Amino acid sequence: MRSIIIAAALALSAMAAQAAEPIEGNWKTASGATAQIAPCGGAFCVTLKSGKFTGKQIGKMSGSGDSYKGEITDPETDKTYAGSGSVSGNSLKMKGCVMAVLCKSQTWTRL
Repeated sequence: MRSIIIAAALALSAMAAQAAEPIEGNWKTASGATAQIAPCGGAFCVTLKSGKFTGKQIGKMSGSGDSYKGEITDPETDKTYAGSGSVSGNSLKMKGCVMAVLCKSQTWTRL
């Protein structure tokens, strides 16, 4: 009985840790490249790990749970936009906006 309780507690703590920062990990972008989202300072940095712009940091987001805000850069044009990210299961909806009116969105998939 005690081992079942310990196992359940460990499983719940692992789920809570994953739920606390679900944006972390590797994501397949709309272009097919792999982006890694990892802690950096007090935020999360978005760095391309494959494709034409491998190694380029394209964003920095702050937040927790399933909602994040920060900046996102289009690697093709090197222009930076106000960005947001919303995690839902294995999907990450990334959105970049100019003056909060002109926005583009794409959905990334967790790898």
